[in-house]
Amino acid sequence: MDSTDHGGGEEVISNKQVFLADYVSGFPEESNLYLTTSSIKLKVPEDQSGKDAVLLKNLYLSCDPFMRGRMQRDLPPDRPELSSYSLGSPIVGFGVGRVVDSRHSDFKKGDLVWGSTIGWEEYSLIPNPEDLFKINHTDDIPLSYYTGILGMPGMTAYFCFFDIGSPKEGDRVYVSAASGAIGQLVGQFAKLIGCYVVGSAGSKEKVELLKTKFGYDDAFNYKEEHDLDAALKRCFPEGIDIYFDNVGGKMLDAVLVNMRLHGRIAVCGMISQYNLEQPESVQNLSAVFYKQIRMEGFAVYEHYHRYSKFLDFVLPCIKEGKIVYVEDITEGLERGPAALVGLFSGRNVGKQVVKVAQE
Repeated sequence: MDSTDHGGGEEVISNKQVFLADYVSGFPEESNLYLTTSSIKLKVPEDQSGKDAVLLKNLYLSCDPFMRGRMQRDLPPDRPELSSYSLGSPIVGFGVGRVVDSRHSDFKKGDLVWGSTIGWEEYSLIPNPEDLFKINHTDDIPLSYYTGILGMPGMTAYFCFFDIGSPKEGDRVYVSAASGAIGQLVGQFAKLIGCYVVGSAGSKEKVELLKTKFGYDDAFNYKEEHDLDAALKRCFPEGIDIYFDNVGGKMLDAVLVNMRLHGRIAVCGMISQYNLEQPESVQNLSAVFYKQIRMEGFAVYEHYHRYSKFLDFVLPCIKEGKIVYVEDITEGLERGPAALVGLFSGRNVGKQVVKVAQE
């Protein structure tokens, strides 16, 4: 990487970045994102703008479905972390980085961190690092896991499933998009407490992964099912106690009529709807009241304060081999746009990660 010294010991280097070319409607394409190069000083500014800032060398970037929403124009500003991307700045998401320089008392040079405000670039200046989590890394766990099982997807799977699903032994659990970053964990959490678990995915390879790697009791390829209601009745002849919804749309509609009395639906995402200009309607909502179903949405940022509780549960599970995690790692920031866009056609197998630099 090119670098120069502009005096005063401040090294200036090139910084590859990924920008949004224009706001998107319909399915995103690689051409909606482009790679550019700027320059950056390897030192936090000493003026007021850098008062509490940290400078990160980015190591891993996370590809997540919610990023598609931020590619739209004029999103409501009530949740800044889900606001529209700026066309004049790199796109932003979850990632893992190493602190290069810091003026914040909680972070020092060399610290490893993960967080939600990391730019798609080689180096990021984070003015307000309060949302960064310090990583007490152990060599026996891949650092990339902090974009997945030990980061936002892991927290989402854990708190969304246990808080909203209220699972108990013997419950019948259905997970859509079950081989993805979150779904693969939900199924394993459910199996740990003795649930019967079925998942759906979009390829034969992913269905096999669910049954052989993640321990699902059964799984089906939703793309090969002409009648989703029939597929669910085949897998759940006595109905569904808990549905972990990652897709919404027609799948949610079919699930509603297959729920058991007092069933719970944990709404984590609706990836089938993100790229539609006219979202699909849900016809079977009356099932919510006549089956007394509890249906609730989930936002992980409200649970960040519980991160240590989550780690206390999941770290021993990883180290004891009770949980496995599959990643799909793309090498190089320049391949990041293809990796991100590929989420929406199901190109990835497991958690999609972009490796930006060596650890």
